[in-house]
Amino acid sequence: MKRWAIFTVFLYTVALLLLTVPVAAVAFGGWGKNASMSLNDILKIYAAWQYWLWLAVLVAGQFLLLLLPINIAERRLPARRPLKVPIIVTAFFLANLCFAGVVSVLCAIFKDDGWSVIDFVNPIIHTDKSSGVHFLCSVLLTVAIFWIVWAYIFRRFAQADDENSLLKRSLRWLLRGSILELIIAVPSHVIVRRRDDCCAPIGTFWGIATGISVMLLCFGPGVYFLFVKRMSQLKPASHNSSQPPKSE
Repeated sequence: MKRWAIFTVFLYTVALLLLTVPVAAVAFGGWGKNASMSLNDILKIYAAWQYWLWLAVLVAGQFLLLLLPINIAERRLPARRPLKVPIIVTAFFLANLCFAGVVSVLCAIFKDDGWSVIDFVNPIIHTDKSSGVHFLCSVLLTVAIFWIVWAYIFRRFAQADDENSLLKRSLRWLLRGSILELIIAVPSHVIVRRRDDCCAPIGTFWGIATGISVMLLCFGPGVYFLFVKRMSQLKPASHNSSQPPKSE
């Protein structure tokens, strides 16, 4: 079971790697008023450590979401404590969807100043804003707030769920959240690309990338169960074929 889970995570990783270039090419192609990115510029995304960090977070989230399907496929009834893992993971990605959607709206309304609005949520840490540390702390603090709120909400809704119901609820919330976030991010990206904005398209593109990544994340458990179902269908046939025929 764990080997099929690893294979599912591998497929998810490959899908993200392959979709990076075409999604960036469509988002920053030769349309709109601001400068477009060439293929060489897009390929430089793979050289950024932030890209690999976000990829590692997504892959880890996919694996954590597969822990519950592994227990279900192996017919192990998990205790209530392991069920907290999908709640925490689901709340984390819902928080990122909310943050990406808010950033997309801010960039569409306030143009490049949309990034500055995020700094208002960080009155605690006083650092030099020009260094970028203050902005990074503001981003982390905003995501943390969304994370706590969504963890509380999702836990209240899923408190009485069994493992199957909790898994279905998690995937349903993530899929609906990613679709709603894309509905916000895509028009926002079109708006900022048709203006002379400099940094706003990065924020809206982040919203598109987050929405697509989380949407693909939702299909992981479904793909895993397809593998498990197929293997369970093949095992009896291979077992019977290995036995010699009985003599009459």
